[in-house]
Amino acid sequence: METRSLGRTGAQVSVLCLGVMTFGWKTEQDEATAMIDRFLDQGGNFIDTANVYGRGKSETMTGIALKEGGKRDQVFLATKVHGKMDDTDPNAWGNTRFNIIKACEDSLRRLQTDHIDLYQIHRPQSAVPIDETLRALDDLIKQGKVRYIGTSTYAAWQVVESLWVSKELGLNRFVTEQPPYHILDRRIERELVPAARTYGIGIIPWSPLAGGKLTGKYKRGEAAPANSREDPTKFSEQTWTVLEGLEALCKEKGCTMTAFANAWCAAQPGVTSPIIGPNSVAQLNDNLAACEVTITEEDQKRVDELVKPGEHVEGQSYYKADFGPNTRW
Repeated sequence: METRSLGRTGAQVSVLCLGVMTFGWKTEQDEATAMIDRFLDQGGNFIDTANVYGRGKSETMTGIALKEGGKRDQVFLATKVHGKMDDTDPNAWGNTRFNIIKACEDSLRRLQTDHIDLYQIHRPQSAVPIDETLRALDDLIKQGKVRYIGTSTYAAWQVVESLWVSKELGLNRFVTEQPPYHILDRRIERELVPAARTYGIGIIPWSPLAGGKLTGKYKRGEAAPANSREDPTKFSEQTWTVLEGLEALCKEKGCTMTAFANAWCAAQPGVTSPIIGPNSVAQLNDNLAACEVTITEEDQKRVDELVKPGEHVEGQSYYKADFGPNTRW
């Protein structure tokens, strides 16, 4: 599997990042361990989780899987902080120094490691000054508990503001941003991508398959497959036009829509590694097929005809001024 530099850093990460949000939810420990083993065997080294996934279950299962066989040193390990971890403690969430320091210690324990390679702020929080957040993260870096820091679902102006504050105060800066990005939602191309490319921020998109819409499993006029997250009866006419156009394109290329959508995301300017989110080894193999797909100029042109650069066809908007303690992920 190809590796790329993580933003402006020299750290090398695989072109696909294994997201493990399903661990402890849809994926049990044996399957989780098998998935990580398979990903590493195929040359992957980038794994992303968060403390809020299963309220620690995903991190715990990831830690167990990496400890078996001593695989921790093969992995560039990322996790996140912000989400609500306790229903009774008002301080058990958010981007405050109080929460970040405690949450990092808890994540280190669950992951069974002495450091986190990429520690990310899961969502912005307007009530907390960015300098408080950055000072806490800077302390963790100086203590050796964190190597790099990043953000998730920040607007372009919030990323640039953080870079200005880091420069003014002499603090370590964010090196990555993790936005929602896929063929059906290209809004980050308007401002975030240009800002990231200008300032050396690596983009590691989540949901490159649009929550399953871009897997090819939904067909117009047919019921959704069992255990599907989406209701195809609610898809817009424009969404069906895009999906059917992509289906025809993938048929010509001889690849699955899953592989094409992941490969397309990875091929876009500024993108380091799309985050894939399989819940089984079988689904992981479908996603890994993206490494065998080359996106040509003609492919890009045909996608642009279906969804114009910067256009939003369908998908929930995650960019809000603030995310409260009851935010669902």
